[in-house]
Amino acid sequence: MNSLLSRALELQQVAHDFMYLETNTAPIYSDDFCRLNKELLVKSDSLFSEKSFDLEEEANLCLALLMGYNATIYDNGDKGQKKQIILDRISDILEQLPASLLKVRLLAYCYGEIYEDVLLQEAHAIINSWGRENLTTEQIGTIEELRNFEANPYPFEEIE
Repeated sequence: MNSLLSRALELQQVAHDFMYLETNTAPIYSDDFCRLNKELLVKSDSLFSEKSFDLEEEANLCLALLMGYNATIYDNGDKGQKKQIILDRISDILEQLPASLLKVRLLAYCYGEIYEDVLLQEAHAIINSWGRENLTTEQIGTIEELRNFEANPYPFEEIE
């Protein structure tokens, strides 16, 4: 099965794995790093023109694209423009999404791009409704990612 949703979820996983590259077990060589980066860019570009009329599928696709373009170091000169188009697509669907893990992930990654406090507040409101005793592994990971975005407001941080 090579559905749009499965391809989007695969890109999310590849981008996440690349952003949190495990180097504890074995060194990663520069040629491998470059190859993986290029593969990630190609996967992202191959999905960029895709769209879905299913709200959840479109949300997952937009999340995958934003993650993919954030994770790669490569830019063919249009990455910023593509990220803006993705942010516009997310803006079109965000209000329609129910309070969910997917919505928090979208809010977190959008916050990581534009650092608007309203996104952060909405994400925290959803997280606070979850209850702390029964959090899933995915929820815990998303909370950690959101904290990372909050703690590292690059490129808006001031360097003294």
